[in-house]
This record gives sequence, structure tokens and C-alpha cells, in this order.
Amino acid sequence: MAGLAADNLTCIKRDRVLFTNLSFTLSPGELIYLRGPNGAGKTSLLRILTGLSSPESGRLYLNGESLEATRDVFNQQLIYIGHKAGINGALTAMENLRFWCAQHGTAFVASHAYEVLARLGLVGLEDVPVRMLSAGQQRRVALSRLWLKPSTYWILDEPFTALDTDGIELLEQHMQQHVASQGAIITTSHQPLSEHAGPFTELVLEYRL
Repeated sequence: MAGLAADNLTCIKRDRVLFTNLSFTLSPGELIYLRGPNGAGKTSLLRILTGLSSPESGRLYLNGESLEATRDVFNQQLIYIGHKAGINGALTAMENLRFWCAQHGTAFVASHAYEVLARLGLVGLEDVPVRMLSAGQQRRVALSRLWLKPSTYWILDEPFTALDTDGIELLEQHMQQHVASQGAIITTSHQPLSEHAGPFTELVLEYRL
């Protein structure tokens, strides 16, 4: 089966079972909206999918092959943006993007990066140290990576944090375009997705006592 598949995942954190026997597939052309209360394991699940954490039990597969054996291939097809912006406050937006592209083996084209930052409402702020920007502007710098690296899989943890209404709409439209181009997204959000994000499937994690 094409896509990223989770098979009977169990996650235990600090002796508490967050979820057990969780199975699903994230296929190209699909958006999964991961819902659940705080502490239900949403971030833990995303970290397992990215390889930053390991499940207590269960397996992951990419296009039918063990993800352990295809992790390098998957990482080349992946953009992960966590709850924190993951940017260096001492660097400018352009410097952050240049460094990130180098880390991910993606060609950095300054003119394209300027276009992306302009699209995200950061005209005139490209060369300002990121620590001088507002929380919403810093989030836009982090999200600009989604426009810079060709990829299939987006794993996004609370990507709308600190964004205003226009920023949320812009990101949702980009998500819809990505899925329409046979990209695949799994995202968490404290607020419901709107119609701008396009069709999506809900995956709900319940809080377990």
C-alpha cells in the first residue's frame, strides 16, 4: 500500500499509556487532522512518525517496506515542523532559511526565498534578526520552509500557533494545494480546520487515565 502506514503502535510515556494498537495510513493526496485533548499523545505520535521517538510496540511502513529500512528515503521526502518554531533568534530569516536548506540538502535560491517571505508578509524583515520579530512573524519564518523544499510528507504540530486570520488562511490554502498535488499531510491543531484546507480525514486520540 502506498503511503506511510502505522501498524498497531503503542506509546507509553512516564508509565502512562497514551495510545495502544493504533493503526492508520497516510497516503499521497490525503490530509489527516489529528485531534485530541492535551496529553492524549498527539505530539508523541508525530515524533514517532518522524523517528525522533520510538513506540513501545508496533511498526511503521513506507510504501509497504519497513520504515527502519527506508528512513533515509523517507527523510528526503519529509518536512517536519514542530510546535516550537525551531529557528535561531540570532540569525535573520534569510540566514535561517539558508542554513535549513543546507541541512536538508535543498538548493537555496535567494530570489526564491525572498519571494516566499514576501508571500508570507515579511517584506522588509528578511534581514532582521528573528528574535526582533513578533511570535506570529517568527512562525511565518518557520512555515516558509514548506514553500522551499520539494517533499511528499508534511508532519505539522500546531502549525497555526501565533498566526493571525490571514496567516491561517494562507497556510490552509497551501496545504490544500500540496494535497491536490499528491502530497500528504498529518497535522494537529487546537482549532478546527476550515474549508480552505480542503477535504480531510480525522484521527482522534482519546485521553487515557
